[in-house]
Amino acid sequence: MSYIPNPARYNQMIYRPAGHSGLLLPAISLGLWHNFGSVDNFENARQMIHTAFDLGITHFDLANNYGPVPGSAELNFGKILQEDFKSLRDELIISTKAGYVMWPGPYGNWGSRKSLLASLDQSLERLGLDYVDIFYSHRPDPNTPIEETMGALKTAIDSGKALYVGLSNYSAKQTEAAILAAEQLGFKLLIHQPRYSMLDRWIEDGLQDTLTSSGIGTIAFKPLAQGLLSGKYLYGIPDDSRMRDPHYATLHDDSLTPKMLSRIKGLNDLAQKRGQSLAQMSLAWVLRDDSARKINPVTSALIGASRPQQIIENVATLEHLEFTSEELQTIENLLITSNI
Repeated sequence: MSYIPNPARYNQMIYRPAGHSGLLLPAISLGLWHNFGSVDNFENARQMIHTAFDLGITHFDLANNYGPVPGSAELNFGKILQEDFKSLRDELIISTKAGYVMWPGPYGNWGSRKSLLASLDQSLERLGLDYVDIFYSHRPDPNTPIEETMGALKTAIDSGKALYVGLSNYSAKQTEAAILAAEQLGFKLLIHQPRYSMLDRWIEDGLQDTLTSSGIGTIAFKPLAQGLLSGKYLYGIPDDSRMRDPHYATLHDDSLTPKMLSRIKGLNDLAQKRGQSLAQMSLAWVLRDDSARKINPVTSALIGASRPQQIIENVATLEHLEFTSEELQTIENLLITSNI
């Protein structure tokens, strides 16, 4: 049976401009870092993509090495695109990245012109596309001049293989250098993809100001701190936790210290008073407009998911994004007294 999208899919999603551009991104985007690779259930992945799009999520975020195995998330997503979304391509924002190790030898990693453009071509082949909407430099390269990396991004645009380009994991200082190099080459960076959550606030120390002043959007990955803010760990480590999965060993037992558990439980208590789950409040916090603290809104929060119901719950966040000043202060107190 062919996929028929929800005709009311655009009624409940919020769309925000990416910096000073005409591109609108959904406030919730879906990342395919985990659960979309060759070791995962393909039909579950397909249902998650369907669910996301039916709820107005138009942005699907990949990278060349997403899997496992590396490249398999793009292959699987490409198959879903071909079978279910071929006539809907112009309603989608598809992004990919290059910069982490992808193939053997000196050219399958980092940010040289050779590596980035070869990787982009490979990604397009796996996806079955002529272009991606956003192509990222996945991380700064300490050994390649920033002018070369930015020149490769410009070529991606000029060749029509990417409509927009951006950065991920660049510090404020590195971002400033990239912005200057891009300006000198005559193009503009659209967006930056950093980690950001209540438990990881490094972008507030300079990077967010740099992006705002330069008209560059922000899409936050790990907004639930790899699941610590999902509510999954309120009563210990469940058997189906990522901590137990050998394929996704990115979260470890020592992440859940007694202090961390105390923070999470305090935040969960506040979320319940707001009528939300901990995950929903955590996403709302990332997307907040905190004018009192001069925190500018994030364009989009990039979620992960292992089943469709998680996507449904996360999108329901958008029903209650506002915080009172007292709620924001309670969150600050919980984080400060916990010595974050």
